[in-house]
Amino acid sequence: MNEKYEKLTALLESFDGVALAFSGGVDSTFLLAAGKQALGDRALAVIGRSPTYPKRELEAAIDLAERIGARYKVIDTDEMSRDEFRQNAPSRCFHCKTVLFTTVKAVAEAEGLEQVIEGTNADDVGDFRPGMEASKKLGIRAPLLEVGLTKKEIRELSRELDLPTWDKPAMACLSSRIPYGDEITLTKLGRIEAVENGIRDLGFQELRVRDHGNVARLELSRDRIQAAATPPVRDQIARIAKVAGYKYICLDLEGYRTGALNEVLPDSVKGQKE
Repeated sequence: MNEKYEKLTALLESFDGVALAFSGGVDSTFLLAAGKQALGDRALAVIGRSPTYPKRELEAAIDLAERIGARYKVIDTDEMSRDEFRQNAPSRCFHCKTVLFTTVKAVAEAEGLEQVIEGTNADDVGDFRPGMEASKKLGIRAPLLEVGLTKKEIRELSRELDLPTWDKPAMACLSSRIPYGDEITLTKLGRIEAVENGIRDLGFQELRVRDHGNVARLELSRDRIQAAATPPVRDQIARIAKVAGYKYICLDLEGYRTGALNEVLPDSVKGQKE
C-alpha cells in the first residue's frame, strides 16, 4: 500500500468510530474497507434507501458491506418530501445531501460513533458539487479528499484489496438525470430506472438516461455507441424506452460524460455557494 493509504488509515484510527454514508460506489466501498481495517466494528456503513437510489445499487451496497464484513444499517431518507429538492434547482444536491447527512448523523449519535464521513475524493473538487457545501455545513469529514487520494489511485488500491468495485463505472442518483428546473417526480425516477436497467441487461454498463419529457436521451461510452445503433440492439433499446413510458429515445453522439446536465449552467451559477 502507498503512503496516502497509510495516512488514510492513521486518520481513520484517530476517530472514536465512524458512520460512513455508503453508496456502494468505488470511493465509498474503498473507504469502508479501509475503515473496517482501521476500526473494526467501530466503522458502520449507513445506506440510504430512497426512490432516487436504484434498487440494484441498494442491493449491491448491502452485498458489498457483507463481503467486506462491515456492520451496516439501511435507513430511509425523505428528500422527495421536500419542495426544495423536488423543484430541482441547481442547488438540488445541497438539499439531498443535507437530508442524507442529517439522518446519518442521527444514526452515528445513537451508535456512539464520533464522526460521520463520506467518499469525496481529490478529483471531485473541480466539479460543480453543491452537496459538498452540505457536508461542510454539517461537519462531515471526507478522508479520501483530506489525504489527497485521486480516483485513479482509489481504483488501483481497490484492485490491490480485491474489491469488486475497482473498475465499477461512476454512479449517481437518479435525480441527476432530470434537467434543472424540471420537477423531480416518482414517475420520472421510475421510468429512468427501468430504462437503465433494461439497457444494462443488454450488456451496456457505462450509461445515463437523461429525461427530457417524452424524450429519453441515452448517453453511452463512446466505444459502445455504434453497438447501440446496430439492429437488433437499436430496436431492443427503443422497445425498452417505450415500455417505460417514453415516446422517443435518442442516442447522444457525444457519449457519456459526468455532469452533462451542468453544461447548460452559466459560470455564475456553478460558482455559487449555499
